[in-house]
Amino acid sequence: MADEQLDEQHLNAEETGASDLAARVQTLEEQLAAAQDQSLRAVADLQNVRRRADQDVEKAHKFALEKFANDLLPILDSLERGLELSDASDETLRPMREGMELTLKMFSDTLKRYQLEAVDPHGQPFNAEHHQAMAMEESAEVEPNSVLKVFQKGYLLNGRLLRPAMVVVSKAPAAAQPSINEKA
Repeated sequence: MADEQLDEQHLNAEETGASDLAARVQTLEEQLAAAQDQSLRAVADLQNVRRRADQDVEKAHKFALEKFANDLLPILDSLERGLELSDASDETLRPMREGMELTLKMFSDTLKRYQLEAVDPHGQPFNAEHHQAMAMEESAEVEPNSVLKVFQKGYLLNGRLLRPAMVVVSKAPAAAQPSINEKA
């Protein structure tokens, strides 16, 4: 009888050890799955950080000239304004005008090489993303909400707005606009 009890205890111990072993294996498998998931997430996070860093470097290269270009725009405006205000028919000013025109062309060509583009919207529909309306003026010659005059050109650097164009926008003549009494 003592042998039977020992065999029974031995069997119970083996069953308990097997169930403990199965539970331990299951726990280890769960821990392994969690570690693999955490590893995959860490790799994905690292790839995202690298991609964002690459994008930041690309933007830094692309828009590094932004501040410098903003400082140059008033000079370009002054050259254009000087040409506008000088009399083209005055022979005494001709050499000065030619020099200013050449300087303006060289300056403009240089800016284009660095992807700085002028926004000169004269006659185009008003676009709030690239234009800043300074005033509205009645006009029967053009469609309402069109650019009549450009006070100052706008500029884009690599397709991104650097400075909006300052414009006068057309509106329908007062006679063409229905009054409150006519609507009723």
